Amino acid sequence: MTQAEKEQDNGKEKEKERDKEKEREQRGVKRPIAPPTITEPLQEQIQSNFIIIIHPGSRTLRIGRATDNLPITIPHVIARRHKQSGQLRYEDAWLLREGLNKPESNEQRQNGLKMVDQAIWSKKMSNGVRRTPVSAEQARAYNCQIRPAVLDSSSRVKWTNTAHHPPHLVGEEALYVKPTDCYDIHWPVLRGQLNVHAGPGGSLTAVLADLETIWSHVIQKHLEIPLKDLKYYRCILLVPDIYNRQHVKELVSMLLLNMDFSAIIVHQESVCATFGSGLSSACVVDVGDQKTSLCCVEDGVSHRNSRLSLAYGGSDVTRIFFWLLQRAGFPYRDCQLSNRLDCQLLQQVKETLCHLDQDISGLQDHEFQTRFPDAPALLYQVRLGDEKLQAPMGLFYPSTFGIMGQKMTLLQYRSQGDSEDPHDELYLLATHSKQDQSSKSASDRKVLSRSGGALDGDMSGQGGVGELSEMPRGGGGGGGAVQGEMEIGATQAECLMGVGEAEEPLSTHLSRKTAIMSQFEGKALGLDKAILHSIDCCASDETKRKMYSSILVVGGGLMFHGAQEFLLHRIINKMPPSFRRLVDNVEVITRPKDMDPRLISWKGGAVLACLDTTQEMWIHQREWQRFGVRMLRERAAFVWE
Repeated sequence: MTQAEKEQDNGKEKEKERDKEKEREQRGVKRPIAPPTITEPLQEQIQSNFIIIIHPGSRTLRIGRATDNLPITIPHVIARRHKQSGQLRYEDAWLLREGLNKPESNEQRQNGLKMVDQAIWSKKMSNGVRRTPVSAEQARAYNCQIRPAVLDSSSRVKWTNTAHHPPHLVGEEALYVKPTDCYDIHWPVLRGQLNVHAGPGGSLTAVLADLETIWSHVIQKHLEIPLKDLKYYRCILLVPDIYNRQHVKELVSMLLLNMDFSAIIVHQESVCATFGSGLSSACVVDVGDQKTSLCCVEDGVSHRNSRLSLAYGGSDVTRIFFWLLQRAGFPYRDCQLSNRLDCQLLQQVKETLCHLDQDISGLQDHEFQTRFPDAPALLYQVRLGDEKLQAPMGLFYPSTFGIMGQKMTLLQYRSQGDSEDPHDELYLLATHSKQDQSSKSASDRKVLSRSGGALDGDMSGQGGVGELSEMPRGGGGGGGAVQGEMEIGATQAECLMGVGEAEEPLSTHLSRKTAIMSQFEGKALGLDKAILHSIDCCASDETKRKMYSSILVVGGGLMFHGAQEFLLHRIINKMPPSFRRLVDNVEVITRPKDMDPRLISWKGGAVLACLDTTQEMWIHQREWQRFGVRMLRERAAFVWE
């Protein structure tokens, strides 16, 4: 039979089928209506230059195409013009924070500094000699006599021109808005979370609007992508390891529905850091400007129980450095922590002068310049001693920061449930425990029927007690909600409480766990102790050995000369003796592949965009419109909890 004859036969068969369908409809038999479905997106090869990686930090936004060598990096700040004349100005703080002005703050700061000085003195230099402490008074006598030299009558730095009354300004333009202009200054991210507060512009809606404006501005101006074309682009959003579910959900909605990206992947910063550094497993230590997060990552999976977030970072080091500079007679006497340009100067001076090299000792002379709008360019001389080492050591002795009454160590809390996601892990836990109970009851009934019905009543009563004892703590019925509120990381609690102590009544266990975890969160763990705690919460000794041999430090908060050797020395000295014998090599990695540690997580997002396995992780706009947050539970590369 020829090909033409085959096609003719097929056409006849199709005509017969259509005739039969018409006959059935005439007899009143209708075809079933297919349920409406969302067509599965085609698994086409995605072009990396149509994927945008967004890494929003507390102080810096990094954003760029997956094909870019380096991201666009700008201050993550926005200035919004007042809607009414005479409105009071508002500005989010930069270096100042809550908990600094308590009566005990100065005493705690002094005690922390004593511990720092003791640690400096106790460690010998490489030549075997102990450091000679340098008094701040020695530097003060010199610095108080210093007067600045005029480099130029004009600093050539100008205030942002607001004569055309732009409704908002972003990045550097926002930083250089004149204080007398009618603009509010907002930093929409605070310590890794959305900066929701009770002040002006602090509502969740306002913060999301600020983020949308900033990101849209950068995409349009710096990446040169018209906003109307974003429907052809996809987005990878990096979120903290300890994330707020509500915030992540709102960000995804903003990117897919408001900004009109066609699809999105949400992934954790620590896992992306391992992708960017080319490591399969690592204890990732991300020292940012306002928070320090730690997490053990193994084969692309973040171990939930190893996650810690410390509520301090590089800006706290800058603030304590300013306090030490003042003690030493800092010659720029008009410097104020409430002035954003002074804050920017202090950050630069810290990055230039501070170090963690204990071989550098004695008094040394340094220079720095001030270039402010409407002022001459000035050159200052300053003489400093141990202040340059004391400030960054605050990361290891955080009581030096003088922060009182604040949560300093945050852990991953389980979700308390979401009305848009009724079949979440709490539902699964409750239904699983009910299935276990029903199957156990069925098996018990079979055993009782074989042994005779004489003792049926008594045995069934004993069986009921057995069922309750077999239930997971907090599982079943209303208990599931209790666990959702109280579960704060079982393994972390066991690390603090001891595994054996968990065998106690549920109410007592939960109240003790909550009390211990609250006390733990109130403590300011030093960076080295936090690393040891994070690794200790890993499940097996083999995993712990992997983590000790690969401690990856990313972010810009620990970019001090000598930081790698200093951290390595403290980890080796404080790690459990049993592991000192088992771990062949403890390694601290601060510049993998000689890359800027501030860009590693963003680079990991770009690597993620090129992997074949990411095809299954994309959440498409139509899917999000229909299923909402349930898509994150189904598609996220980490456990959505």
